[in-house]
Amino acid sequence: MKKSTITIDVAMDENRVPDSIQWSATESTADKAQKAKAMMISFWDGADKAALRIDLWTKDMMIDEMADFFYQTLMTMADTYGRATKYSDQVVDMKTFAKDFYKKFQAKQLEDNKAG
Repeated sequence: MKKSTITIDVAMDENRVPDSIQWSATESTADKAQKAKAMMISFWDGADKAALRIDLWTKDMMIDEMADFFYQTLMTMADTYGRATKYSDQVVDMKTFAKDFYKKFQAKQLEDNKAG
């Protein structure tokens, strides 16, 4: 059996807020650890039928980057769900939600910029 290892290193400040996130994988073509400003990891516990999550972001992650991150994550989650289930109607629903979510974010940004 082939094995792959993914390593995640999180440097934190004195208040345990992430300063930096770096990750590497044994099956990656990258020569060195990759930097990230945020991460979301989910594991499915089949015995308890529960999702276990780790969500972290660095203090220099900007709000617009967080919105992009969520939009892209929602879109790829929809694709993954479609490949796993073949329920294309729900994939469309999920992608519609993601697009609406992002449009609402953009509207809030415009509103905030006008008020500021």
